[in-house]
Amino acid sequence: MTENRAPTRIQQKNRAAILDAALDIFSAQGFRGATVDEIAGAAGLSKPNLLYYFPSKEAIHNALLERLLDTWLDPLRDMDASGDPLEELLAYVRRKLQMSRDYPRESRLFANEILQGAPRIHDVLSVELKALVDDKVHLIETWISQGRIAAVHPYHLLFSIWSLTQHYADFDVQVRAVLPERQAMDPFPEAEDFLVKLFTKTLTKPSESAVR
Repeated sequence: MTENRAPTRIQQKNRAAILDAALDIFSAQGFRGATVDEIAGAAGLSKPNLLYYFPSKEAIHNALLERLLDTWLDPLRDMDASGDPLEELLAYVRRKLQMSRDYPRESRLFANEILQGAPRIHDVLSVELKALVDDKVHLIETWISQGRIAAVHPYHLLFSIWSLTQHYADFDVQVRAVLPERQAMDPFPEAEDFLVKLFTKTLTKPSESAVR
């Protein structure tokens, strides 16, 4: 879209349809596996109509990533230095798991981008994400030095939270295939219960754990 005036309702609707269709296709097939024709068909538009809004497949992909990244960083940003350390970290686990439940396509889009070497978001990872992670690592190290949580490697703690929570979105088919039918219908409540207990045990100092 090259016009500077505010988009009409139809233009907003078409743009949203393109992004929603593209999210389905990119999250399932990756960037390389998707085509503009396929996205246009899924959005109910002709290819020339789609190209009016986005000049290329990469432009659509970049728009999705830009929309995703801010949302993706919010759960970590919300970790509060003034809160109880264990509760703040467990709340982060819950927020990340909720994102896997509510935004599975976005999680797979992000995972596909990382698997390709993050060509479109490398600068965000190495600058914005790194700065945010370094800040929260410093906070976790402060909590450890104050004796408020167990001594853990803060970077690997965050990596573990990411991998254990995002697994339920990125490997959804595997999770539901393996779980008993009742649990497979909605794995998230029991996943939350398990992960909260796991990280509570990991983060509680040994002397406190004995009391519990």
